[in-house]
Amino acid sequence: MPLPDDLSAEIDGLCRRGDTLAEAGRLDEAKALYVEALRLLPDDPSDWAASTWIYVAIGDVHFRQGVFDRAYRCFHNAVRCPDGLGNPFIHLRLGQSALELGDHDRAADELMRAYMGGGPDIFDEDDPKYLAFLRTRADLGHAQSSG
Repeated sequence: MPLPDDLSAEIDGLCRRGDTLAEAGRLDEAKALYVEALRLLPDDPSDWAASTWIYVAIGDVHFRQGVFDRAYRCFHNAVRCPDGLGNPFIHLRLGQSALELGDHDRAADELMRAYMGGGPDIFDEDDPKYLAFLRTRADLGHAQSSG
């Protein structure tokens, strides 16, 4: 069931403003808008497609701030929302956060899901240590030779 148009528009507006703030490096202000948008969702947020991207946005703010336990929780929530499971970016951030938290087995699993869904290019925007770690856990074929 879709969200009512007025509610959907309000949530979209908050998220767009949050995205603009995040791009400008104003992460705490962006996060506040994302949280406000999430709170507008009726009942269980995980029932709504909008929650997937809101959790991703909040999680990405936490990740960029180095608050990896909160980032992990947000991406874990996102993967349980509509279209979250199998999304390469969500699995990438789950794996990166798990690695930063020292959970190497979870990190390898999630990073492999990201790699399988998005290919090696999904790692291009981030620290090369994540792909290097995955190479220690899996034979990535042609990607193995580029190190």
